[in-house]
Amino acid sequence: MKKTIFALLFAVAIMVVPKVAQAQIYAKLNALYAMVGVVNPQLEFVVGPHSSISIDPIFSPHKTIKLGDRDDIHALFGILQTEYRYYIKRETKGFYVSANVGMQAFDLTRPYLFRDGKVISFEQGFGRGFGMMIGVGIGYSHHFKEHWVVDAFFAFDRMWSWYNDYLADGQINMFPHHHTEPKYPDPFNGSAEWLPSKIGVSIGYKIFDPHAPRKLKK
Repeated sequence: MKKTIFALLFAVAIMVVPKVAQAQIYAKLNALYAMVGVVNPQLEFVVGPHSSISIDPIFSPHKTIKLGDRDDIHALFGILQTEYRYYIKRETKGFYVSANVGMQAFDLTRPYLFRDGKVISFEQGFGRGFGMMIGVGIGYSHHFKEHWVVDAFFAFDRMWSWYNDYLADGQINMFPHHHTEPKYPDPFNGSAEWLPSKIGVSIGYKIFDPHAPRKLKK
């Protein structure tokens, strides 16, 4: 699976890089993430009449956070995603569908959806490791004034993670649950699940337009 994702990234780069060099560029910031202290700047490159490529680094600096009756939830992670967007009407305007690939590193308390009668719950310990993802999304982009844009989006990904498990007191867990139990104690583990990979409302500004008239220097 790792080789497949890397091959896909390489193929996309070969096709897109020449177009990106002559693309309109929008710089954006995810306002929804910023409200909770997560940094998510974005660069969107227009590469066709209906198409764009978005580069999305995401960084959460929080070693631990308090949520509900828990004050020990680890939320330190970094994600780098590349996303292709297809706009139904025209580039960067209106509804769009997307496909993305990405990679991540994390020190994270694992979330669970719709488990034990709760919409979201968390494991007692935490994991440290890395992962990859591939998925799809939807969004809506609206322009206002000449250069500004607001972009609302949601993506859902298949995520593969490899990590060491730690107990709530910080001790490494030598006996985590494995799908196939190893012969000897082994803290290194892996998992795969479908999870939301990003959600937000970004405010953006067009920082480069190769077709815009340029003023001649006197």
